[in-house]
Amino acid sequence: MKVKEIMSAKLKKIEPDETIRFAAQIMNKYGIGSLIVVDSFELSGIITERDILKAFAEGKSPDTPVKSIMTRKVVMITPDTTLEQAAKLMTKHKIKRLPVCKENVCVGIVTATDLMKYEDTLVGNLASLYMLPRKKIGAG
Repeated sequence: MKVKEIMSAKLKKIEPDETIRFAAQIMNKYGIGSLIVVDSFELSGIITERDILKAFAEGKSPDTPVKSIMTRKVVMITPDTTLEQAAKLMTKHKIKRLPVCKENVCVGIVTATDLMKYEDTLVGNLASLYMLPRKKIGAG
């Protein structure tokens, strides 16, 4: 099965100059854990709840621009990536979300939860993501 069959195409996007406060408000409003950061319609990064928590733990202001805390080196997949390949990438990079892109334009996102819903064989591979010890976030 390909990720295009299970990905969410209803992406919530944010621009790099928006604040982390605004990013947190969008995530809270829609009950999601990440936002795709786009600049001129092209993927430039991803920001997650964890990025925001880390920023606040480090004493950053809620008015800090998203671009200063987002992940820039985003692991991406294409719509034709198999679910197994996506699971292997998540495990390898210890991430739970993969933007689905065509020519650097994000057309969807697939999460570890999405994969587990559709493939029992992937549960074993992805379970390790939820068993990893959490990194402590240093304050100040």
